[in-house]
Amino acid sequence: MTGLTRPRPLAGLLLAGGIFAGLAGCGAPAAEDGLTLHRGNRLEPGSLDPAIAVIMDERTIVADMFVGLYEAGPDGLPTTGLAEQVLVSPDGLVWTFTLREAVWSDGLPITAADVVFGLRRTLDPATTNQYAAPLFPIANAEAVYAGRMTPDALGAVALDDATVELTLEYPTPYLPSILMYWGQPMPRHAVAEHGPAWVRPGNIVTSGPFTLADWRTGNFIHLAANPVYYAADQVCLDNVYFYPTIDTAAAERRVRSGELDLNVEFSAASTDFLRERNPEIVQTVPGLYMRGIDFNTRAAPFDDLRVRRALSLAIDRRFIANEILGGDDMPIWRQVPEGIPGRAEGVGLDYADTDIETRRAEARDLLQAAGFGPDNPLRFTLFYQPAAGWPRVAPVVQQDWRLIAPWVEAEVSSRDSQIHYAAMRVGDYQAGTTSWVPDFLDPYGILLQWETRAGEINYTGWNDPAYDALTEEALHTVDPVRRSALFGEAEQMMLDAHPTTPIFIEATRRLVSPRVTGWVTNPAGINQSRWLCVAETE
Repeated sequence: MTGLTRPRPLAGLLLAGGIFAGLAGCGAPAAEDGLTLHRGNRLEPGSLDPAIAVIMDERTIVADMFVGLYEAGPDGLPTTGLAEQVLVSPDGLVWTFTLREAVWSDGLPITAADVVFGLRRTLDPATTNQYAAPLFPIANAEAVYAGRMTPDALGAVALDDATVELTLEYPTPYLPSILMYWGQPMPRHAVAEHGPAWVRPGNIVTSGPFTLADWRTGNFIHLAANPVYYAADQVCLDNVYFYPTIDTAAAERRVRSGELDLNVEFSAASTDFLRERNPEIVQTVPGLYMRGIDFNTRAAPFDDLRVRRALSLAIDRRFIANEILGGDDMPIWRQVPEGIPGRAEGVGLDYADTDIETRRAEARDLLQAAGFGPDNPLRFTLFYQPAAGWPRVAPVVQQDWRLIAPWVEAEVSSRDSQIHYAAMRVGDYQAGTTSWVPDFLDPYGILLQWETRAGEINYTGWNDPAYDALTEEALHTVDPVRRSALFGEAEQMMLDAHPTTPIFIEATRRLVSPRVTGWVTNPAGINQSRWLCVAETE
């Protein structure tokens, strides 16, 4: 397989003498034998327990240590992992998995009971997992997570040591993209022996290509190759180090200097500089991360559709994407991005092809019809978080709104992301920047956030029983054409109501040294170390 052939040992020696020397004096790991990859991973993980880790920066490391029934391939798409054979019933409700022969890193066999245990533990309220929604398609999963049923009521059964049966609430064709990142099997014996400390170095037992050798908080996480992983002969790397790289500018310098082999992001503002100085390390593709603005529909003035539509009309998305963000991010006119299987065609904001001056005129007319004008200015605040290009985008949006008419007076105010989203969850805002990346590759992974049952993740407060009926019918529809059409109808209904306005799809931005082989930049931004290697460069 491309990128998985071990290069000459010289590459490892160069790595030890170069990168480790560059990191010396800052608590860096000692040089060691073998092929080693150094990854900038943005944030310090809160947990590496597969049942608790939630954010992408945690799940990236978890996926290097724990393989599920499916795993992410080099392109970030699901491929079979522990599952050797998969059978799906004609109604799409029963999935039967036959496991391949595999062992935990301590040599004990991985069994169907471990698969069931992992799913139950993830959903058990006692585990204190903060986010289990991706697993809710499994029968009774939502009730178990809410504490209304015990974990043994979950629709997951070990038929024998090598066979797992999952019963679903509704047909879930995207189940592989869920199970490659959520609900991994867990070692019952290690959890029983060590309790919450089972994921610490020395206690941890893993199923994937790597195991945890060391974790120095705020410094690095060291993974070492698992020699008994079922596909160990396909793994090139001996060691992987993950570093928290909160300071993006510093991380950019470290990749440019060779101290890091890759970093999971770079600032859009640095794009031109990096492409001029180090074009060989810049990797970008259109992503799946939607950035937009939510309106609080619970209170005036955003309880009025005319106001919401007017402000949406006036935003010059093409200028923002091309001139402010540098051209890699894409303007967007709908919520479900390209690259999502089952995405309906012909859906979108109806003014996408209308020139901006015509749109501003319509916006002015709508606001006047809503009672605003020189004697009654429209005043409100747009809150934004200091990330993802918003410090540069928010003032542009503010100016777009001012160009509607002098009596549109929008203020902009920055606040820390945690404070920002905490306020939006309880409706303490007027307009606020928002983002969403689907947890699974399906339109429902985006559209679920505006259902009535979405609760506090629906920051806008907008809901419609007709919308709920469409998504519910789509979930229970097996025919893929009909299913796509129903989701498309629901998406269009929400777009026409303007509780939120999409602005741009953020590109997947990575800095990757040419030394790294096997790398595939993909929209989902998933690149497991299992597929990577390092090679000597000229």
